[in-house]
Amino acid sequence: MKIKSQEDFWAGIMFIGFGLVAIVVARDYPMGTAMRMGPGYFPTYLGVIMMVMGAIISIRSLWVKGEGIRRFGWRGLFFLSLAFATYGFLIDTMDVGFILSITAVVILSTLASREFHWLESLGLAAVLVLGTVAVFIWGLEMPYPLFWWR
Repeated sequence: MKIKSQEDFWAGIMFIGFGLVAIVVARDYPMGTAMRMGPGYFPTYLGVIMMVMGAIISIRSLWVKGEGIRRFGWRGLFFLSLAFATYGFLIDTMDVGFILSITAVVILSTLASREFHWLESLGLAAVLVLGTVAVFIWGLEMPYPLFWWR
C-alpha cells in the first residue's frame, strides 16, 4: 500500500515511539490497581493510549490524502527552547519575579511564529500574566515573588 499522507504517517510513528518510551520507563515502577494507583499506572496507560492513537493515525494515512512533509521549523524549536531556558534562568537565578519571567516566556514563544506582531504579543502576555498570577499566586498560594523587590 502507498502512504497518501506522509505527515500523518510520521506523526503516528512519533506517537507510537513516545508511547513506547513511556511504557519502557514506567515498567520499573509498581503499577498498583485502579483504586490504588502506583507511580507506574498513569505513564503506562498514557503510553498505551499514545501507541493506539499513533497506530490509528498511521493506518489512516494509508487512505486519507494529506500533505507531504514540510521543512523542519528550526525557528520554532529555537525560540521555544530559548523561552523555557530563559524562564528557568529568570525565575531561579536572576530572581526577577514571576510577572517578568512569564512575560519573557510569552514574548519569546510568540517569536517562534513567522506572523509575529508586537502588539498581539504584548496583549497575550498581559492576559497570560494575569491568568497565571490569579491561578498560581492567588489561587494556589505558591510562594513566588511577583517582582524582584518582593
